[in-house]
Amino acid sequence: MAFNTWVVTCAAVIHRPRRSGGGIHSGPRGLSMSLRRVQAWTKRASTKRPRQFGCHVIEVSGLSKRYASRLAVDEISFSVGEGEVVGFLGPNGAGKSTTLRMITGFLAPSRGQVKVAGIDVDVDPIGARRMIGYMPEGVPLYPEMRVAEYLRYRAALKGVPRREVSSAVERSLDQAAVDDAADRIIGQLSKGYRQRVGLADALVADPPIVILDEPSSGLDPNQIRQVRELLRGFAGQKTVFVSTHILPEVEAICERVVIIHEGKKVGEGAPHELRQQFGGRHLVRLVGRGSLEAFRRALADVEGLREIVALEAEADRVRGTLEVDPNSDASEHVFTAVAAAGLLLRELHVEEASLEAVFGELTTSEEQADAGADVDADADVEERDPGGDPEDDSPEESV
Repeated sequence: MAFNTWVVTCAAVIHRPRRSGGGIHSGPRGLSMSLRRVQAWTKRASTKRPRQFGCHVIEVSGLSKRYASRLAVDEISFSVGEGEVVGFLGPNGAGKSTTLRMITGFLAPSRGQVKVAGIDVDVDPIGARRMIGYMPEGVPLYPEMRVAEYLRYRAALKGVPRREVSSAVERSLDQAAVDDAADRIIGQLSKGYRQRVGLADALVADPPIVILDEPSSGLDPNQIRQVRELLRGFAGQKTVFVSTHILPEVEAICERVVIIHEGKKVGEGAPHELRQQFGGRHLVRLVGRGSLEAFRRALADVEGLREIVALEAEADRVRGTLEVDPNSDASEHVFTAVAAAGLLLRELHVEEASLEAVFGELTTSEEQADAGADVDADADVEERDPGGDPEDDSPEESV
């Protein structure tokens, strides 16, 4: 099935659904009330018994996709456990959307296997899709339909029993915080609202597995916070696999992260594990009072200290930057050593690597790094010699 037929599965005459007065709520709702509703829903959801599918709900093994001579996805393997919220990261063009389309059965892989809730997607794609609520990037919608009308139609297509359609639509509107636009025409909505209608569509059938491709695209900071609360509330109840470029969001809601670059998996693990493994140097910064030499002697034999990166005196203070072993309690040893030497310590804090630094480390190729270094070098030369002789630029040197 073509990707753009995600919302079109049959040709039918669509009648506007009749809606009772006690059905879907409309009218303006305040942002704070929307957030409270999301929080209330996640609290109610936490009391439900999660569906049981076994250890791994999504299993990806040796997945590849080739377009002519271009290999978009190259032998990716990972798994997502039941009730996990896992982030899927990578720069633009890394193959994230292609991977999500293969997982959801909308794109056939060139090689490899995907299982969703134990169902081989290649063997039974429709059965696998029944387990998934999928929100693709650039959500395809019917612009001439009203929001609630569209969601009723989608619920019917997804097999929601007729007697449950109204409550399913109301619940999904509430979860996506878009119920104030239930009666509005989709084509007249802002990008952020259309994005949230797509999220409501993914949730309308109450799927056990939710796969979201850039769900926060086009949302303002308050709307992003609502989506974050919603996804955090799914932990332990639904399996969520979410692709996003907002790294603080990943750190806030995801238990694990899968990172790909140029079609290959380059990192996988909990955010704190990735920071330890790929975050570069782990630094401790201190500010104290005493002589510079006294601090050098006190720090000389500290356990877990790799290098004194900088130690300098400023007026009546000493400032220092120390590289330490990330697997040791070096900051505690630094404190003990300085105190034992009778020196006054005014500040001591550990500077941890951010997920952004890890992402940059894993998704910057050597060629890109070399190119960046060449640009910096060229800029430095121009700054030092802005009036160079143009005759020095021979063709060989230009090449």
